[in-house]
Amino acid sequence: MNEIYEAIEQKIKASGYPCPVNGASIYNDICDEIDGKENGTYLLLSKQENDDVFEYQVTIMDDNFNLSILTIKHGEETYQIDFDAE
Repeated sequence: MNEIYEAIEQKIKASGYPCPVNGASIYNDICDEIDGKENGTYLLLSKQENDDVFEYQVTIMDDNFNLSILTIKHGEETYQIDFDAE
């Protein structure tokens, strides 16, 4: 799991987002948001402690989920991270 958390952190940092991030917290936030939802693609919003808004585009499947895009709104700035891109 640490590899997944680190990959999340690295992709977000590479986008230029200036705030510290915790991959495990982001992963757990997504898990909490998708709990009980049916298979499909969802757009989920999560307000962070620093008032930034994380917008997750997530596809839920039977045994897992895929975070496709994370859009972060930080003040006047917007950062978009495509997790499906190499």
